[in-house]
Amino acid sequence: MEAGEAAGALLFLLAAAVSLLAALSTGAVDFTYLVTVVGEGSPSPPSSPSWWWWYEEWWVWVRSRAVAPALQVGVWACMVMSVMLVVEAAYNSAVSIAFRLVGWRPERRFKWEPLAGDGDGDEEKGVDAAAAAAADYPMVMVQIPMYNELEVYKLSIRAVCELKWPKERLIIQVLDDSTDAFIKNLVELECEDWAKKGLNIKYATRSGRKGFKAGALKKGMELDYAKQCEYVAIFDADFQPEPDFLLRTVPFLVHNQNVALVQARWVFVNDRISLLTRIQRTFLDYHFKAEQEAGSATFSFFSFNGTAGVWRREAIDDAGGWKDRTTVEDMDLAVRATLKGWKFIYLGDIRVKSELPSTYKAYCRQQFRWSCGGANLFRKMVWDVLAAKKVSSLKKIYMLYSFFLVRRVVAPAVAFILYNVIIPLSVMIPELYLPIWGVAYIPTALLIVTAIRNPENLHTVPIWILCESVMSMHRLRAAVAGLLQLQEFNQWIVTQKVGNNAFNENNETPLLQKTRKRVKLKKKHEVNKLRSTHSLAGRRQQQQCNKG
Repeated sequence: MEAGEAAGALLFLLAAAVSLLAALSTGAVDFTYLVTVVGEGSPSPPSSPSWWWWYEEWWVWVRSRAVAPALQVGVWACMVMSVMLVVEAAYNSAVSIAFRLVGWRPERRFKWEPLAGDGDGDEEKGVDAAAAAAADYPMVMVQIPMYNELEVYKLSIRAVCELKWPKERLIIQVLDDSTDAFIKNLVELECEDWAKKGLNIKYATRSGRKGFKAGALKKGMELDYAKQCEYVAIFDADFQPEPDFLLRTVPFLVHNQNVALVQARWVFVNDRISLLTRIQRTFLDYHFKAEQEAGSATFSFFSFNGTAGVWRREAIDDAGGWKDRTTVEDMDLAVRATLKGWKFIYLGDIRVKSELPSTYKAYCRQQFRWSCGGANLFRKMVWDVLAAKKVSSLKKIYMLYSFFLVRRVVAPAVAFILYNVIIPLSVMIPELYLPIWGVAYIPTALLIVTAIRNPENLHTVPIWILCESVMSMHRLRAAVAGLLQLQEFNQWIVTQKVGNNAFNENNETPLLQKTRKRVKLKKKHEVNKLRSTHSLAGRRQQQQCNKG
């Protein structure tokens, strides 16, 4: 057991103790209340009771002896889950704030040094010196999986091709699963253009989409040129890393042989265009600033986000490679690698631009896939975690309780059952007891812990609460589908991207129906124009004519 794991366990116990003491000292917790059974002193019937009087008496009897006791069990179950949730949130925030106050940085726990030859002015040292310096860099492959990404394919390819890394030590692999032949032609042409500039960029396709993203990544790793790479960076089609991304991340892997993954933080190019994207940013900022940072600082474990990260090739192979058994193949690989003894590093200071779902439909599909996949992975991995021999008992408890149970099952369950079912029903059932600390104090604490990490959007908190209430039903349905492996548990629908062209210079777009129609018409016009002028066959024929 490492010092970080022990510190994490102590902070968790401290968070639980502080939460309990705060509740007891303020008198918020009162377990002495007993449910009162109605019927002890029923009013005597009138001289000539009507059918309505008998109906009311029957309803009171049924409500007090059947409905209220059943719901009361649900209330106390939700109270237990609420306590689990608030302690978990308090723990994540306490770890994040504590390590920031003491100035903890990954460089203080893990060795980091710039690679040999890293620095400006190397090109002035001559060809031989530059070649010698480049030889000290490891081989890195950057994978860009995409599927019909007409709006954003140029953004990701350009950003990756502009990474600062010796060209002879870098392979860029575009994994295109597009089903639209026109889009495939455009992506291939883009790769050819960058290849002419001296980049070692490979364009790879498959005959089918078996395994979706996991299948594409697995196929890309099996190619001959990919086997010579020691490290693999992954960027989705809408991600745009800064040029120094590899220079800041790869040294952690080079100098720490027990580290498998270096994960960067997401930032968003469209987080201000609508209330929907502002709400998403509030949720994701808490995930990156609290959950990811706490897991990295204490147990060196967190969920790989599927993009904006660099993997050690050896760790991927050791964990069994990419698998398509769930819709969260990134989380699946992260858990399996951790059970093999590998460690992860989260770098919150390195930020990669990406795009949030800009429509409610796309957001719902994304949340369903994440919630369903996480719950299904919990079902598949619980016994593997318990039987793992290279993981300490504290890390096993953290993975099963905090990472899986509380975040993937408890959070959506209590949010929907308590706030969307029990509390509305309590209006019609006065015998039902709702403790004030469970329906007022705990939600307020959770609200503060989550929203305080994003203070500039505090004015959107009321809308965020309403949106989360609606999404709780969607997430719970997804979690149930994943736990029970219902028919829809393994569905994969790619999140639709819009691209930078949909935003103006101020990164704000009025969300009016008329504006959306104009954007669609403009996009349709641009696509038709591209189809008429950029066909692959026509361009190659023109090139042959020019050579002739």
